[in-house]
Amino acid sequence: MIAQLTGILAYKSPQYLIIDIGGVGYRVMVSLTSFSNLPETGEKVTIHTHTHIREDQLALFGFTTIHEKEMFQKFINISGVGPKMALTILSGIPTNELINAIVTGNVTCLQSIPGVGKKTAERIIIELKDKIQDKIKHFESFPINKANRFHEDILSALTNLGYQKTTAERVLKNLSWDENTTIETAIRETLKEMTKR
Repeated sequence: MIAQLTGILAYKSPQYLIIDIGGVGYRVMVSLTSFSNLPETGEKVTIHTHTHIREDQLALFGFTTIHEKEMFQKFINISGVGPKMALTILSGIPTNELINAIVTGNVTCLQSIPGVGKKTAERIIIELKDKIQDKIKHFESFPINKANRFHEDILSALTNLGYQKTTAERVLKNLSWDENTTIETAIRETLKEMTKR
């Protein structure tokens, strides 16, 4: 099992990244939270990984912190929640809000995540409510203060999701955030505006 990778970040997108280790590129799927904490391409990176093996597939899921990896592993142990849905859940709302929703039994908040129905939300709360309260302190948001890099990362995320660059730039011109806004929050808000058009 591959538990951690350290190498050069050869490529990154909101869906996956490629880590070059000795000339071999490892494709690792990531959440928006981990994506927002990645360094620039060409720089060294360490990613905590979960190796998911099926009869017809071997997939790597990566996280910039061990705590997010542990949350992911808790999710995939829930009946009906596979690795891709677990990543969707971790990307759907900021992690502190996610944990608070589980701890307080907020089914409606969990249902706001794409692909999470009422039964799945209730199952998540029942199975994890007493297991994750100690995780809240580990998930502080990481603000990005460099406006240009912030803008470029959002634009990169949108184009990798299939949106036209010119359309994305036009939407971004009409949006603004304060210095404490995280990249994942900005991407989510921009996507909401994109889907309105």
